[in-house]
Amino acid sequence: MALLEKVIMLDGIELAGFSTPVSIVDLQASCCQQIPREPGVYLIVRLATTPPQYLEHSEAGRFKGKDPSVSLDVLEGSWAPGASIVYIGKAGGRKGLYQRLKQYMDFGAGEPVGHRGGRYIWQLSDHRDLLVCWRAVLDRPARDVERGLIARFAGVHGCRPFANLVD
Repeated sequence: MALLEKVIMLDGIELAGFSTPVSIVDLQASCCQQIPREPGVYLIVRLATTPPQYLEHSEAGRFKGKDPSVSLDVLEGSWAPGASIVYIGKAGGRKGLYQRLKQYMDFGAGEPVGHRGGRYIWQLSDHRDLLVCWRAVLDRPARDVERGLIARFAGVHGCRPFANLVD
């Protein structure tokens, strides 16, 4: 008898091949040691089904003195109602997922790190409850995979994920 694999979808994205989700708090505490060094893509997921509350000022780092905060109106206008995925990111190059996610977590912890992509999540009042999962991508550029995932999300929600600002 063949074993049937359950396909899990989230916002139009199949989660097969992605890691088990890890909380932002756990990633920051572990200095991201569990993340592979290969190139890949990652998802930031908010499981709460209630509309988000926003912080007036971001808790993220001030790289080169620049405040990453945006207005509450901008945040509200960027929210994708009903979505669970709040950011889709990529990590290419030689240092891969580990370095990119470590920069992202350090930035969110207030360090002056140059990782402004996805910065809106640090103004979610529940950003410590967000989950991160990743998938190594070795057979094609991570950027291409990221674009495909964003397109699938947009096919379901009619917009990009909350913290994906530009292509």
